[in-house]
Order: sequence, then C-alpha cells, then structure tokens
Amino acid sequence: MRVVLQRVSECSVTIDNKVYSSIGRGFLLLLGVKDGDTENDAVKLARKISGLRIFTDENDKMNLSLAEIGGSVLVVSNFTLYANCSHGRRPSFIKAARPEISEPLYEFFCAQMRENGVEDVQTGEFGADMSVDLKNDGPVTLVIDSEDLK
Repeated sequence: MRVVLQRVSECSVTIDNKVYSSIGRGFLLLLGVKDGDTENDAVKLARKISGLRIFTDENDKMNLSLAEIGGSVLVVSNFTLYANCSHGRRPSFIKAARPEISEPLYEFFCAQMRENGVEDVQTGEFGADMSVDLKNDGPVTLVIDSEDLK
C-alpha cells in the first residue's frame, strides 16, 4: 500500500458538485493498493501515519501527532499511485489491485486509523470521480509505502 500524505489546514471532497466530506486541520491521505497487499500492510501503514509527529509545537518544531492536535483525516482511494510511466506516454496501472481487492483493504485501512486513535476519519467515495480541494499546511507532503515499514 502506498499513501501520499499532505498536512492540511482544511480539505474537502466534492462528488457531482456536492461536498461529500470535509475536514479541518489534519491529513489528506491518497491511498493506493497494489496486487499482493494485505491487511497487515494496512495495519502497519495506519500505525505509522497515526503516530507521525509532523505538526508544529510551541517552539515551531515538528513534534506533535495527529491525536495531540485533535486532527482529522480524509482518506481518498487513488489507484493512480501505482502508475507505471516508464514506457510510452500512456501510464500502465497493471500493478494496482482490482476493486474487489482494493475496496475492502481501503475500508480496513480507514477502520485501522480509527483503532489507532484518530477519532474523525472521513472518506471519499471508492471508485467515484472526485474533486479534492485542500489547503496544504507547510507544505508538508510525504510518500509512505508499506513495503518500507519494518
């Protein structure tokens, strides 16, 4: 599993010209699932993200976690994170898991975020055409891959 994490001061997802979900301060998480990913990948990734200390403290140091600031997350499924652009001009998405695999893992990941103490977990709509609006805070943007986690 792969996440592009953006620290935001606010963020929303719009579907069919209607705001579907929104958060204030926290993380926008674009989540990609590849063939071979398991619930164990979701557990590791959720644990890592929920504990990241990337919010600034009173000394302007990145030292506070999501829970410590009372932050929220907005999780948006995004198969394009597994695009292969190495050949030609049209990306290949062959490494991305099929919806029957990726949707349950997406839902499980969201549940794991809640189990790791994130009280406000909002989502997009799996497979929908979404518009994501965000106000990036920092900007702070991280790419985290479950394969890299110990």
